[in-house]
Amino acid sequence: MSGAQCCENPPTLNSGSGNGKVEEFGGLSSYISGPANSNAALILISDVFGYEAPHLRKIADEVGAAGFRVVVPDFFRGEPFVADQKPFTEWMKDHGPDQGFEDAKPVIEALKSKGITKIGAAGFCWGAKVVVELSKRPYIQAAVLIHPSFVEVDDFQGVKVPLSLLAAELDNMCPPELVKQFEAALNANPDVDSFVKIFAGCSHGWSVRYSDEDEGAVKSAEEAEKDMLDWFVKYLK
Repeated sequence: MSGAQCCENPPTLNSGSGNGKVEEFGGLSSYISGPANSNAALILISDVFGYEAPHLRKIADEVGAAGFRVVVPDFFRGEPFVADQKPFTEWMKDHGPDQGFEDAKPVIEALKSKGITKIGAAGFCWGAKVVVELSKRPYIQAAVLIHPSFVEVDDFQGVKVPLSLLAAELDNMCPPELVKQFEAALNANPDVDSFVKIFAGCSHGWSVRYSDEDEGAVKSAEEAEKDMLDWFVKYLK
């Protein structure tokens, strides 16, 4: 898998964007938003461009305003993918989702230590692989995957928490025919609730990498955010 669409349309990173604050959390620099006294938290796991992406922080602020404590960790430790610095395959060797899964565990423990009793996780592109791994074990109580990459059909066999999958129609990383296989795998386990939706006319990365001047793109991104938030409200509130 080349990761071509993963690397397209990179956002302009801005460490000062958003209304939240950046602090160390669970051993990682993290963007934190939402009420500190909430008992429900969300971990947003970025695509390959990392936690400084302005649209990702905008999502964090908005779901934080809905009452969730939101943490967006820097799983890349200051080294998000930059196309002219290193080939994607080389970058992935040092920043695999398997490492993201391990790094997520201390973040989850840090949330629990602060009185959080319900935790959800949403993964965008690269982050979706991390979230589907978390969903197989008792780390989180609800999961959302958005334009996932590096996820395979077998990954859904062991999912143990309610999982929502939001995919793009025009996506060579996760094409509709593969999404249908994911849906069948999820439906094979009737004990775990799932929701699958394909966004017509949207491309990989549409939820966090769009132009604010493109009204249609903004509307599609907002729809994905609402679907994500509704899922977490249903299972964590």
